Amino acid sequence: MSEPVVLGIESSCDETGVALVRGTTLLGDCLASSVDEHVRFGGVVPEVASRAHLEAIIPTIERACDDAGLTLADVDAVAVTAGPGLAGALMVGVSAAKAVAWALDKPLYGVNHLCAHVCADVLDHGPLPEPTMALLVSGGHTDLLIVRDIASDVTALGRTIDDAAGEAYDKVARVLGVPYPGGPHLDRLAQQGDPTAIRFPRGLTSARDMEKHRFDFSFSGLKTAVVRWVQERERDGLDVPLADVAASFSAAVADVLTRKAIDACEHHGIKDLQIGGGVTANTQLRTMAEERCAAAGISLRVPRIRLCTDNGAMVAALGAQVVARGLAPSSLDLGTDSSLPVSTVSV
Repeated sequence: MSEPVVLGIESSCDETGVALVRGTTLLGDCLASSVDEHVRFGGVVPEVASRAHLEAIIPTIERACDDAGLTLADVDAVAVTAGPGLAGALMVGVSAAKAVAWALDKPLYGVNHLCAHVCADVLDHGPLPEPTMALLVSGGHTDLLIVRDIASDVTALGRTIDDAAGEAYDKVARVLGVPYPGGPHLDRLAQQGDPTAIRFPRGLTSARDMEKHRFDFSFSGLKTAVVRWVQERERDGLDVPLADVAASFSAAVADVLTRKAIDACEHHGIKDLQIGGGVTANTQLRTMAEERCAAAGISLRVPRIRLCTDNGAMVAALGAQVVARGLAPSSLDLGTDSSLPVSTVSV
């Protein structure tokens, strides 16, 4: 018997993503981004994002079906991001998913955006080993997760206690005069610089910090250190070597992320590390993770870059895993939760 086709809808921030997945096979995928509409504000404006989702959701569903060579009549279940995310943006996606599920008389599954980032990897590399250590690095989240079952058993091991890595990238980018969104621009700039030029601090890595926050993250101090370094150079009338600052900052972020992730794997006896989320596109993070995992004898899984950023494929993939386990669908009065905990995989 053929595996069910799951339609996934993602609208947690500024990307309207829709995809169709059968098992671990991506059939069709379409993405509409409103990032250009937020550039002049230097960040995502929730109301602007919500209106963009409203305009894009139906055309994106149609294009995803066309990409898959299927129609909505071929869909067996509908999955949608129920949280965490921007409240208004989430409501657009959930409302659309409810309408499609009701019209097709198919089950609806509200799923966790963070768990979906982890699950995106199955579309490239097949089922996750059980257990897997997952390092989730996105715009608003930096988390270490123990994944015993991606559909039902995800445990938060560590998290950011202030700025997430992605937030630090955007703030440092503004200081350096780099356009929004800062991450991709800083990454390109960093590839032209020397990552050892400036020794920026590594948050929560001192002996005392490791006692209380061994697997937690903090990037606020790093951000502040970069700002002060740049301001002092400017005050003294010196040029600011943008590429070296970007490279040294990125190296500090990658160092902390990979060091703590590998420590978590070794401490818990887990031999597989999966990295997901938009910051995973960073060149230094990928390179350092590959080198350190190889040295530690840990198997590294990183999906293609398109699957790291917000997309409908990851939501459909997680929906497919939930369906495959025979878990109960959501009711049609499904709500949204802007702060949905990562331990709640589906609602």
